[in-house]
Amino acid sequence: MNISILGFGREGKSTLKFLKKNYKYKNAQISILDKKTDKNYLKKLTNFNLIFRTPGIPYNLPEIQKAIKSGVKFSSATALFFDEIKKLKTVKIIGITGTKGKGTTSTLLYKILKACRKNAFLAGNIGKSPIDLIPKLKKNSIVILELSSFQLQDLKKSPDIAVVLNIFPDHMDSHKNFSEYLISKASIAKFQKKSDKIFYDITNKYSKLIAQKSKGKKIPIDFQHSQYISAMPGEHNLKNIAMAAAVALFLGCPKEKVAKIIKNFKGNEHRLELARVIRVNPCERSVSNPCKSVSINFYNDSASTNPQTTIAAIKAFKEPKILIAGGKDKGLDYKPLTQTLKRSNTKLVILFGENKNKIAKAVKKSGVKIKMVKNLNEAIRLAYQTAKFLIPQLSNSPINQFPNSPILQSTNSPIIVLFSPAAASFDMFKDYADRGKKFKELVKKLR
Repeated sequence: MNISILGFGREGKSTLKFLKKNYKYKNAQISILDKKTDKNYLKKLTNFNLIFRTPGIPYNLPEIQKAIKSGVKFSSATALFFDEIKKLKTVKIIGITGTKGKGTTSTLLYKILKACRKNAFLAGNIGKSPIDLIPKLKKNSIVILELSSFQLQDLKKSPDIAVVLNIFPDHMDSHKNFSEYLISKASIAKFQKKSDKIFYDITNKYSKLIAQKSKGKKIPIDFQHSQYISAMPGEHNLKNIAMAAAVALFLGCPKEKVAKIIKNFKGNEHRLELARVIRVNPCERSVSNPCKSVSINFYNDSASTNPQTTIAAIKAFKEPKILIAGGKDKGLDYKPLTQTLKRSNTKLVILFGENKNKIAKAVKKSGVKIKMVKNLNEAIRLAYQTAKFLIPQLSNSPINQFPNSPILQSTNSPIIVLFSPAAASFDMFKDYADRGKKFKELVKKLR
């Protein structure tokens, strides 16, 4: 058998390791097709009987579709994992998908289950290939898989427990249209059995639509009745919390343990992550005329790669804010940002990156001032300068009357610098994590 691994990043390397150890493939000829080592890698697909596609290679590429029509079979590390787990009937798979919130919900659920002494594992789109887990699994193990549309797109299996969060347009640069994106996501439910379960966001019509594809028990989740206290800002995180809690309770975790883990969970890196607080003292202190400092809070939301997640980030803060956005375009509509910005107490939008002009054109009717810069460093410095300048503007007082300003008298009224790009990172960075780390590095250098 002639086998190829298409894409040789983290998942591709895990797939190769697995194939070499598996007796089924001991006589197979295994090749690596990757653009880093061969610019013409896509032209060789028809030379193979079986190709394991990694999620970073779009399924809709003409070369892949041509190979499928010519009889080449395609699979993935995720499909391999499902096949292997069938042999271990006591292992339970929880698949979590959604346009955004997958990583937060998956990680929180994992932490809750571990605290409840469950033999839980976390893998998938969050950064670990599920096939790496196979040697570690035991009787009654629970595997939580964060599943993207790219992992679900050609998957012909569904998990024992499916979790469907909010669904809205994304990755329109890789999917043909939103309908195809929905069809890809629906694989998480489509192949479920009657004994399976599906938890879904009842407030999202597309989540409900996907849930109807399942033959399993349908469990709607409404976050509005959640009683949990969390350190994570934003209504969207309340939805993630409600979903993780519902699944954990279903699996037998005590309510008190669930509440404790949620209360202490601060979220994942690059997702509304508080990067730094800088306190600014705008006036001279004296015994007769004291003046409290004002904080400028920098939030790293680099994982926000579409307008809807940036909308959620903006809504998470009532305080006056400066938004930094822009990056590589994914064929998305930015007009929905306009109404949110209008009502959001946003004082300035700073744009950089490949699609800055597209965003600027889409949100110009918001009435919020827009400035465009060359790079992230310029954006951060401009945001910091503007935040310091805003302090007297927001107090409606001349500089020598700062102490009487309500915003200065309260340490609970910071100015927010929100880095929520609403776009992919590949125009200037390796990925969203690289972009987020760079943001934090630059913010630390501010004086």
